[in-house]
Order: sequence, then C-alpha cells, then structure tokens
Amino acid sequence: MLGEQIGNVGTRVADAIVRAIASLRPNPNHLTFAGLLINVAAGIIFGFGYFFVGGLVLLFANIFDILDGKIARYTNRVTKFGAFFDSVMDRYSDIIVLLGIIIYYSRDTVDHSTLYVTLTGIALVGSVLVSYTRARAESLIPKCKVGFLERPERVVLLIIGSLTEIGPQNNFFLHKMHAVIWVLAVLSHWTVVHRVYHTWRELEREAIEAKAKAQAQAASLAEATKSEESKSNLSDVAASRA
Repeated sequence: MLGEQIGNVGTRVADAIVRAIASLRPNPNHLTFAGLLINVAAGIIFGFGYFFVGGLVLLFANIFDILDGKIARYTNRVTKFGAFFDSVMDRYSDIIVLLGIIIYYSRDTVDHSTLYVTLTGIALVGSVLVSYTRARAESLIPKCKVGFLERPERVVLLIIGSLTEIGPQNNFFLHKMHAVIWVLAVLSHWTVVHRVYHTWRELEREAIEAKAKAQAQAASLAEATKSEESKSNLSDVAASRA
C-alpha cells in the first residue's frame, strides 16, 4: 500500500514536470542531446575520481532521458527518427560514462587497478552487446526484450554504486562501486547469452512451425489432387458405360 502511494505521488510529480516543460514546446531531440552532454560531464567527473558527484550528475542526466520520451508523447511529437536518435545517444552515454570509470582506474592514483580497468572494459563491451543483440534479433523475430540487465538496470546500479563512494572505508554499506562493476561485467554478458539463446529458440520454433505448415499444405494439395483424380476416374467409367 505504501509503495503504491509513493509510486502514485512520483507519477503525479513527473506528470507535473512534463506538463511544465511541455508548455515551453521544446524539441524532444534537443532534450535527448542535452542528456548526452550531461552524461559526458558525468564521464569526465568519474575520470577524475569524484564518484559521488558523478552519481548525482548521472541521476540528473537520466531525468532528461526519461523526460524526452514523455514530452514527445505529451506533445504528439513522437517520430521514428526521434526513437532512433534516442537509442544512438543512449549508446554514446553508456560508453562515455564507463570510459570515464576506466580512465580513473587506469590513472596513477591510490585506486589504480588493472583488474577494474579490465572489468569495466568487459562491462562496456557487454552494455553495447546487450543493445546490439536486441536490435539484431528483432530484425529476425518480433521481440527480444529478455534478460535481467537492460539499460535502466545498468544505470540504476551505476548511480547506486557511485552514491556509496563517500564516508569511511570501514562502513559495510558504503564503497560498493567495485561490487557494481563486477555485477555489470558478469550480468551484462549473461543478458547477451540469454538473448542469443532466446533468439535461437524463437527461430527454431518458427522453422518447426513453417515446416509443419508446409507439410500440411503439401498433404492438403495431395489430398485435393487425389480427389480430383478420383472424380476424373469416375467420369471416365461413366462415359465408357454410356
């Protein structure tokens, strides 16, 4: 009950913000691009190691990511190009933010770590492939929106990990960025494997259904041909008796 009430309040607040911004008649694509620029700022901040501030900036950037689609729908300015542009900007945003984290862990600081440079790189590759496998799969099958770690989950994890990078090192609930990077590195590729398997299974199912349909059509055609031959034979017999 409490969660539902909080959700309703959040929805009303978001709708009020959308209406206020929509009254200015902004171009949704401009909001999308603004979101990219803010993500670039977050990536730069991560590169300098200010993870908590970077998390706040990343949170702000993704408010734009939510608003552009809502405003496009509210103002009836939804276009195919807008959806395409938003997807491309999202890919740039993901790469730039993770690249900033890679740069930080590769710098000559107390947090320098070849392990976390590698893991963040693996997470970066996974984030790109999660999107690519869905796009490529949906050119072959109707839908491939499966897997645990889609973009919203990745962004939320990065924000949570970043906002814990504050306070004393010995606090169990703080400094979870390393754990987040492990989760991103593993589960992003798990999602890719899931989508590959789902696509294979759907294509196999379609192939089996197509084969069964072809066999049914062949059987129906054979039955129709046999029926026509029977009618023809009966006509020949009748003609010979006449």
